[in-house]
Amino acid sequence: MLAIFDVEGVLYDAEYLPILAEKVNKENEIWEITKKGIQGAINWEEGLRTRVAALRGLDRQTCQEVADSLPIMTGARRACRILRERGWRLMAISGGFTIMTDRLKRELGLDYVASNELVFTDGKLDGVHIRVDSDKSKSARAIIQEWGEMREDIVCVVDGANDLKLFEISGMSIAFRAQDLVKDRATAVLEEKDLSGIIPLIDERLNGRAS
Repeated sequence: MLAIFDVEGVLYDAEYLPILAEKVNKENEIWEITKKGIQGAINWEEGLRTRVAALRGLDRQTCQEVADSLPIMTGARRACRILRERGWRLMAISGGFTIMTDRLKRELGLDYVASNELVFTDGKLDGVHIRVDSDKSKSARAIIQEWGEMREDIVCVVDGANDLKLFEISGMSIAFRAQDLVKDRATAVLEEKDLSGIIPLIDERLNGRAS
């Protein structure tokens, strides 16, 4: 069994770049581009490059401090602990960056994380290497095949339109505090701001399969 999580808005109760943008008083500009990218209103990859370019020159220490300060979502530790104890594998696929996801891998005991990487030159933010694009399923498929996981045994938990491709590789899709478009296509919806609420939803589905 495998659980795949989005990161910002799901495992973290925050969006990284808009918070980082506050350091240079560009939060409104960055947040507008972020929202359009999440909603699928603009090319996601180009939007990401534009946002990072607007923050070029920020020092690495500031970028790291903001990443380290991101609040982990209520219930995320409990949900991951319960799933791990049941023998599930845990994966996170993020349009964000290793500077923030490395911590999640450690603290939540994730088995695999795919994310992008900020580029620093002489200690200053200079760009981004995009490894996870708007089709997040591509970043998961090879690992799923390597692990031998079947689609019916995969659950994904997401919130944005840019996560919808993950539905194609998952037997169960949970919309967590998500946009209407995502809720309309998901097999389950969780509105409460407590990620551990996915556990009874998963149990309900597994019990239905067993009966």
